[in-house]
Amino acid sequence: MAHRRSDVLSHAVDLLDTHGLAALTMRRLGAELDVQPSAIYHHFPSKQALLAAVADEILARGARPRTATEWSDRLREACSELRHAMLACTDGADVVATVWAFGLGADAPVAEMEKVLTEADVPPELVPVASRTLVHYVFGHAFEEQTARQAVGLGAVERSLDSLPDFDLGLDLVIDGLRARLDPDI
Repeated sequence: MAHRRSDVLSHAVDLLDTHGLAALTMRRLGAELDVQPSAIYHHFPSKQALLAAVADEILARGARPRTATEWSDRLREACSELRHAMLACTDGADVVATVWAFGLGADAPVAEMEKVLTEADVPPELVPVASRTLVHYVFGHAFEEQTARQAVGLGAVERSLDSLPDFDLGLDLVIDGLRARLDPDI
């Protein structure tokens, strides 16, 4: 049976969510779709291309409508959406952050943050630094949270999940620091 690219991608995300990143191989994906692994390469020329598409799909599935008007609240919405999208899929933080770091995709959140910062008249030299600081904070927090939850869920560690740092408070600290840089009279 021939599979469309969207079918293969959907199954890859499901495989990731069910079994984790280590199980997401071209061989296993092909076996689960009852095709040779080479058939997967018809849709995705490499494992990296597949992971990039998976990361973008994770982000697309986590998309939420925007309601905020103030630049700081718009950043909070973008950062919260990114976090929730990654946490919604097993190893989602690892996949999205890795794909972004390798420059293979998952760049929509940074592009949105850069747009918000530019529209807020943040000096051009600060826009890429501020957006990447925000995205690094979200990636790091989501990765720690996801890893801790999985380890506790598997019984690999005994840790109170209440000990995880407060995401919203940390995000406020970063945004407040940016606000103070923009308006030193605050």
